[in-house]
Amino acid sequence: MRVSTAQLALIAGTARETANMASVIAGLEAYGYVKLGLERPDRLAQYIPQIAHESGRFRYDKEIWGPTPAQARYDTRTDLGNSPAQDGDGRLYSGRSGIQVTGRANYALFTAWAQAKIPDAPDFVASPDLLNTDPWEGLAPLWYWERRKLNRYADRGDIEMVTRRINGGLNGYRDRLELYARTALVFLGYDPGDVHAFQLDAGLDADGVSGPQTRAAFHAALRDHGFVKGAA
Repeated sequence: MRVSTAQLALIAGTARETANMASVIAGLEAYGYVKLGLERPDRLAQYIPQIAHESGRFRYDKEIWGPTPAQARYDTRTDLGNSPAQDGDGRLYSGRSGIQVTGRANYALFTAWAQAKIPDAPDFVASPDLLNTDPWEGLAPLWYWERRKLNRYADRGDIEMVTRRINGGLNGYRDRLELYARTALVFLGYDPGDVHAFQLDAGLDADGVSGPQTRAAFHAALRDHGFVKGAA
């Protein structure tokens, strides 16, 4: 399947489609669908909510710079590949794209990956702002997805492990779960908030709550290309 910016707006609960949504689509078209197998609805339904959450429901493609105390420490974060000197590396290599690629080392890793796929890809270490241009903005989260081998968790509907591998913990987990439910419902032809209708059609206890059993049913329905809305 292919997702549209109109569907992304429904999933995010926004009134309009945005350039950041178009960047997500550009990345999927350039690499995600064919090369990563994200044309599979069950995989795509795990990918989209994570990117939606990480980008503030597609509002942001760049870290908001204060600097906060934590951001001020980025400048000497050698674990991120930044130099140990107070030389501006922190802001220069601040988070960009829908998944917030951060630190000189990650910009270098993404550059190597992108140039291996597309030889004339830019050097994002030399020109970090180019990471916020298409198709690179949409490709950066896919690089991360591939690098972390997240399809293995998506294939079994394990949103907790997808979240842990992206976030390092479960920060924002409730919002990621909500976005997963909205994504699944949109992909399956339902209103993004109508858990109740899906539960009725799937033969579940129709309490309108997207709990573990309902999420498992979402995953099974997305995996089953023969699922038809309204069929018990």
